[in-house]
Amino acid sequence: MGERAATSQRKVALATLTGATLEWYDFFLYGTASALIFNKQFFPSLSPAAGTLAAFSTFAVGFIARPLGGLVFGHYGDRIGRKMTLVVSLVLMGIGSTLIGVLPGFATIGVWAPILLVALRVVQGIGLGGENAGANLMALEHAPSDQRNRYAGFPQMGTPAGLVLANTVFLVTSTVLPAAAFTSWGWRIPFLLSAALVVVGLVIRMRVTETPSFAKAVQRNEIVRFPLKEALSVGAVRLVLTLVLSIANSAVAYLFLVFSLSYGTAQLGLNRQFLLITVTVSAVLWLGTIPLWTSIADRRGRRGMFVWGSVALLVWAAAFFPLLNTKSPAVIVVALLGMGLIIPVTHCVQGAIVADTFPANVRYSGSSLLLQFAALLGGGLAPLISTAILNGTGATTGVSAYITAVCALSLLAAVLAFRTAPVPTRIDAPVSARL
Repeated sequence: MGERAATSQRKVALATLTGATLEWYDFFLYGTASALIFNKQFFPSLSPAAGTLAAFSTFAVGFIARPLGGLVFGHYGDRIGRKMTLVVSLVLMGIGSTLIGVLPGFATIGVWAPILLVALRVVQGIGLGGENAGANLMALEHAPSDQRNRYAGFPQMGTPAGLVLANTVFLVTSTVLPAAAFTSWGWRIPFLLSAALVVVGLVIRMRVTETPSFAKAVQRNEIVRFPLKEALSVGAVRLVLTLVLSIANSAVAYLFLVFSLSYGTAQLGLNRQFLLITVTVSAVLWLGTIPLWTSIADRRGRRGMFVWGSVALLVWAAAFFPLLNTKSPAVIVVALLGMGLIIPVTHCVQGAIVADTFPANVRYSGSSLLLQFAALLGGGLAPLISTAILNGTGATTGVSAYITAVCALSLLAAVLAFRTAPVPTRIDAPVSARL
């Protein structure tokens, strides 16, 4: 590899990590505020339980919008290139988050407050729908052939990095300000910071070049008019299995990242700062272990690692709420840190697995579709379904059964999907069957 190529790849790694971090910062900031603030600011006429359910419903709206963003950005990403679509997605997310920071509450504008909150959440969802798959492709398609999992792991690191940044800003703001001031107006500060952070991300992202895979597609005149239509031609069975294997990680992650904050404070009476700090430390573990797992995937293959990671995810998901329900701070720390260690095993290679399902000239459209629907069915619905189960039964037994069933289904799908050979691409070098 020449020095210029290596420098370009490092720039791409930095750009995808930075951009993904900022996008996830905005998205997770909303999740934390949904669990702790929005029920009071935008749904004050509802009971605490109903208000939390309503707040999580607006959280889920962002996931419903993500497939729309994936379809739009995926189409243009396969038609005009990865780079510009990622720039637009970053701007869109920044606008949505900044406007949430200045949105009046229910006490000021009444019912328009939750309506506008939902509209801005849709904007966030569309932006992330374009970012999620696109950043992964930008890194994957610039990667050396023997480090594809490592490079695809950089945008995946943006997920826990965004959470760490969001929770840290949220925690510092809530600690510095009096409780009443934070609940009244201080929660807006983290959202307003998004505007400055997006400028930083744009400066870095504009310096990267288009991916070699897309450049080759243009050179060979292999750009198609309707890329999603061709992406779907890989076959219904493969599409369904790849979709289902991707659901569990998202579902478990959002129970851990979002629902546990609401449940821990409202039902278990745990200190908000304690939970935020512990979840943040867990996310640091998640972030720090991704390079380890992606290097193992490059050396030994990602399929076996993904399957065993799925088994670990199932076991820990089943144990998670029983551990939380002990109300023992030490046990709760173990439960949350365990999530931070187990989630990255499957998360770090999930984007690459989905991307390699499709030929490079339609990869953005196909992987966006699968990743965003998996996020909707997993992470988007998990806090909402779990809250409904908890409110209906008064216990977490049903929540544990639900999330364990999701993990078992994804594990089965992974085993079945990996029995078939990877799809060869028409533009890139063939994908190793060992992956």
